[in-house]
Amino acid sequence: MEKNVQWPLLVFGTSDPALNRRIRQARQREELREVAPRIYSPDLTTPPAVLVRKNWLPIIQHLFPGAIISHRSQLEGQPTGDGHLFLTYKYTRNVELPGLTVHLLEGPGPQPGDAPFGGGDILFASEARGLLENLQPARVRKGGVSKALPIETVEERLEMVLRVRGEAGLNALRDQARDVATALNWPDELAALQRIVGALLTTHSIKVLSSPVARARALGLPFDAGRVALFTTLAGALRTTALPERVDPAPVAPAYYTVAFFEAYFSNFIEGTVFQVDEAHRMVETGQAVGGRHADSHDVLSTYQLCSNPAEMRVVPRSAEELLALLQRRHGQLMRARPDKRPGQWKEYANQAGLTNFVEPELVRGTLHEGFALCQGLTDPLARAMFMMFLISEVHPFDDGNGRLARLMMNAELVSAGQCRIIVTTRAREAYLDALRRLSRQSDPSLYIRMLSGAQQFVAALRVGTYEEVKQQLEAQDAFTEVNSQLRW
Repeated sequence: MEKNVQWPLLVFGTSDPALNRRIRQARQREELREVAPRIYSPDLTTPPAVLVRKNWLPIIQHLFPGAIISHRSQLEGQPTGDGHLFLTYKYTRNVELPGLTVHLLEGPGPQPGDAPFGGGDILFASEARGLLENLQPARVRKGGVSKALPIETVEERLEMVLRVRGEAGLNALRDQARDVATALNWPDELAALQRIVGALLTTHSIKVLSSPVARARALGLPFDAGRVALFTTLAGALRTTALPERVDPAPVAPAYYTVAFFEAYFSNFIEGTVFQVDEAHRMVETGQAVGGRHADSHDVLSTYQLCSNPAEMRVVPRSAEELLALLQRRHGQLMRARPDKRPGQWKEYANQAGLTNFVEPELVRGTLHEGFALCQGLTDPLARAMFMMFLISEVHPFDDGNGRLARLMMNAELVSAGQCRIIVTTRAREAYLDALRRLSRQSDPSLYIRMLSGAQQFVAALRVGTYEEVKQQLEAQDAFTEVNSQLRW
């Protein structure tokens, strides 16, 4: 291995006879191998296609000095998933390398705004130039790859500029595009870009827009496309999963109120509002707050007042507008003892939990609209309940109280359909959070569906009677015990 230390990861053939002789001798000693024409490496085991893909930038810097990363590669910032890279160069040609096809396109040279990339002679087209290039006609042979991304992608990039930089930023980008188009004589591309910008700013008809994300922005209901894709994944999994029907074991008083109490108690415990269970039950029975803990006490009382109200728990939204109004009303009641949390008012600042950043404030209403449309396609009560819980949890539409609200909305779907509630006990808390994280971060709904179904089965198996009778059953199954290890369902 010591003999290989002198060689960098990539060695390029040159016009230097002495260096080429050393390369030839090293290959004979099996210190180097050829991974592409006149490109060598001391790495003798990694497949050439992998080496080339991982090191595409220094390779094109060597092979095509002065080229400009352009067209779809400018917007994507790298080769496509199947290894296509587009460069503006001195001539048109396709160059095949292991794992990488370089499409050289004859075109105009550097313009103001095109910037050096990677410390070599390669340039990266400006944002304005890249957008205009992606609005050019692109002829694609059968089985070929287009140099331009779909028009929807261009619209979504411009929508993102508007969302992140504001109207001033989008107008500045349009001005830059005008300068580039004038210099390169691209009037058609500029006209197409101006139509999109005008529609996003509502100064032109939105009929020119193709992307749902861009159209939603123009209509005043922009949404988080990544979250909507995640919700689509969950809805698809729920539609294809055979879910059980578990009849409500406590549909009438007094058992109804017993189950509602434990729902309120455990839902608050999950959020860190910790009381001894008997203490919390006395508080609910008397309506009196615990001394010195006014706000915490009212968190439990407010949750109980909502989930123990049969009329309230039979109310489910039938439209996106009803969903938004219902969320605001229920949140206002939940958080009425915490005026600093702005009860019933949509969040104004981004919020997060751990490594998860929730939906941006300006995208809340639109994302809820899109999510509710997906929920409408679910007919099974348990599927709707699971979807509704995740929708509210993942959007996180308010400053605080989102978890409790999400679980209330979930159980309202079940109670209104005569189905058993879902209660996440203290023991199940970590499994519940693990399932949420896996779905949110890995787009894997399998654990989430199993966990909530298991939590419902747990409640369905209880012999619901008095508070003391249910508490004894819960104690016998360690439901009040905090655990750190993941609970499997």
